[in-house]
Amino acid sequence: MTDQAPPTIRPKVRDAILQSLRAGVVPRVGQRYIQVGRSRELEALLGDIDRVADGGSSIRFVIGDYGAGKTFFLMLVRAVALERRLVTLHADLNPDRRLQGSGGHARSLYTELLRNASTRSTPDGGALPSIVERFVSSAIEEAGRTDATTAEVISAKLAALSELVGGFDFASVIRSYWHGHDEGNDQLKSDAVRWLRGEFTTKTDARAALGVRTIIDDNNWYGHLKLLAIFVRMAGYAGIMVCLDEMVILYKLSHSTSRNANYEQLLAILNDSLQGTASGLGWLFGGTPEFLLDTRRGLYSYRALQSRLAENTFATDGLVDYSGPVLRLGSLSPEDFFILLMNVRNVYARSDPAKYLITDDGIRSFMHHCEDRIGSGYFRTPRETIMPFVDLLAVLDQNPGADLTALIGKIEITQEENPDLAPLDEESDEAPEGDGPTTVPVTPAGASAPVGIGSSDEGGSGDNLTAFKL
Repeated sequence: MTDQAPPTIRPKVRDAILQSLRAGVVPRVGQRYIQVGRSRELEALLGDIDRVADGGSSIRFVIGDYGAGKTFFLMLVRAVALERRLVTLHADLNPDRRLQGSGGHARSLYTELLRNASTRSTPDGGALPSIVERFVSSAIEEAGRTDATTAEVISAKLAALSELVGGFDFASVIRSYWHGHDEGNDQLKSDAVRWLRGEFTTKTDARAALGVRTIIDDNNWYGHLKLLAIFVRMAGYAGIMVCLDEMVILYKLSHSTSRNANYEQLLAILNDSLQGTASGLGWLFGGTPEFLLDTRRGLYSYRALQSRLAENTFATDGLVDYSGPVLRLGSLSPEDFFILLMNVRNVYARSDPAKYLITDDGIRSFMHHCEDRIGSGYFRTPRETIMPFVDLLAVLDQNPGADLTALIGKIEITQEENPDLAPLDEESDEAPEGDGPTTVPVTPAGASAPVGIGSSDEGGSGDNLTAFKL
């Protein structure tokens, strides 16, 4: 605790935070008001952001137990990336959105990523048109300062893209957008954005609308993402940070052919990132230990990935290494959880201590009640604990003089079950494999520095929450 006054919280941000926490999902704004701990992990990711902004590449697998707070961590890093002038793309994997698939699964993932494209000025997604518009506007301004025409400036800028695989049609689509801008043809501009988002499903339609012979599909989406990373730097942004959550979906695929195809694509991304051949492109993947360590269905079942993702054998006995591609997140400690509840109390009161609805001793009584009901797990996967705490504050707010002890005694707390081991139902001619994961016992590096709010991590019913303090 410090004597520094907490920052004032705007009513809109306060309400968004509390509504999210009460519903068991990650707040999309105001994460800094409930942050505790995890400074070293965040510092490592800040280094990745700087590397991408410098034209390099990065990749991280953010691994934590069910409810350890991976989703919040990914969102926190994404918020920092936006402040550092990166474009962020984010999506959750699901049975219809994967890294590889023969039925449009990968194109669907790409389309979702591009729909969620965000910048500092457009943080809630839908930023792709403004990115292209900024590129065109900068070209027009440059032409005004020189003797060159806008067409010549745009052609010169896109020349580097035209030489890359898929780059010729990519550059042609950008030119089409400029023509639409110049001629006031909104339909042409819309078609260009649709193509860049991967929303054309046939080459015939793309050729009729834009005169190009290719579309973004399951086989070439990653190549176009690398082209986009180069393009956004031309438009004046620092690069792209891609955040993919719910990676356990790949682990849950019941057919080895489907899993291995996705792992092969993941290997290609990993190799490009480690070798620095994907300029201005960073990756963040969120997953559980099963997703990483299971030698039958996880990443460790694919030998090339296992060798590249093996943890530093010297990082034991309290020694840590935050430089490798795997970043371990520890669980929340009781002390951090206490600070977290204090932060939630502060958010509810809009940083006015005179309006606190519960004392420190009241928070301790609440925690003791939770521990009595479900044991020490209440602070390791605490979504089901945070939700009733916000409910408690709401009742205290609307019922002055209510008996706190009596209210706490009425709170029902249940321990969430981990849904990650249930396989997905798939349509396939291949016989599904047997159940039962086999994991490689690995001592988590840095697991002694835990923090976080947790929630349903995979399974689609809720997001993870974790708190951090910068």
